[in-house]
Amino acid sequence: MNKTTTTYLSLGSNLGDKLNHLQEVVFLIQANVGEVIKTSPVYETPAWGFEGDNFFNACIKVETPLTPTALLEKLLEIETRLGRERNKGTGYSSRTVDIDILYFDKEIVNTDLLTIPHPNLQLRRFVLRPLADIAPQFYHPILNKDTRNLLQECKDKSNITKTPHKLYTNRSQLFSQLEYIAIEGNIGAGKTTLAHKIGQDFNAKLVLERFADNPFLPKFYEDQGRFAFPLEMSFLADRYQQFMDDTSQFDLFKNFMVSDYDINKSIIFAKVTLQEEEFKLYRKLFNLMYKEIKKPKIYIYLYQNTERLLRNIKQRGRGYEQNIAPEYLEQLNRGYFDYIRSFPEQNNLVLDISELDFVENPADYEVILDQIQKYAVKLSF
Repeated sequence: MNKTTTTYLSLGSNLGDKLNHLQEVVFLIQANVGEVIKTSPVYETPAWGFEGDNFFNACIKVETPLTPTALLEKLLEIETRLGRERNKGTGYSSRTVDIDILYFDKEIVNTDLLTIPHPNLQLRRFVLRPLADIAPQFYHPILNKDTRNLLQECKDKSNITKTPHKLYTNRSQLFSQLEYIAIEGNIGAGKTTLAHKIGQDFNAKLVLERFADNPFLPKFYEDQGRFAFPLEMSFLADRYQQFMDDTSQFDLFKNFMVSDYDINKSIIFAKVTLQEEEFKLYRKLFNLMYKEIKKPKIYIYLYQNTERLLRNIKQRGRGYEQNIAPEYLEQLNRGYFDYIRSFPEQNNLVLDISELDFVENPADYEVILDQIQKYAVKLSF
């Protein structure tokens, strides 16, 4: 077993998507530097030593097998990967990400490239405040004062504001905070496949729509006007019962739940397929049921254009779907977007995956996960 050393790092960003820059730093450190043991809350702080946008700052505790020099090299690589452009002048400037080594256990390092402890940490409230959250009693090996004392004596009076945001050591930890993710989309959009992949990769309980035995579905595709109402009513009853059964008890061995449908799809499909008077009756029953339904922390809508949907439907080969009209798919897409626009208080994430193949291409799957991550990290739990 490799010997590891405790190091404390300061993270900052004041350009672009600041919060996600910090989250990416933590993920990359976890993957390339060592185990992230603790993360501080995220603080918003004014630019220090120059005029610029406010920073997001945090500190983390890491156990690393690397030497101080190797650690510095890895951190510089991470900064470059995340778009850091170093100022060739002598002053400070805005940056996508800044990673500083504060301590490397009790070691004292003085070289042309690296000074540990960081020479300015005792002067910077934006460093000391988050450091005090994770290492209040760690003693500076030169000044022989712990973080709390250094913070009390710090002459920097900058206004430091604690944000509601947190940083997570990996995606599984982040996604587990969501408790329940609903993945929705048109017929053939790939929602079930994506739910399966996320469930398998992040130890989530799968909540899948079960409708293969609905006797009205094949008849509906043959004669929509005649069979729309019994189809939608049977779907609503089945979804309600299934959903209540599947979500009422959380699986203690799973991190969160992910479903390939949301109960609101009933109202979206019904609005497209039912006549006005039928829909009014349907809506009354739906509203009674909806009060008892568990709501998702993130509602993901997978958008694919009609041409791609038709290609997917043909490829999966369900006989009763082969005569679905393009106009019907376009109506459903409009219905979903109308629903999303009418429900802004819900955490809606629309992903256009028309040009992605997340089944065959791991890079495309990573694009989707990255978008979910960027949305999720901004939520307050």
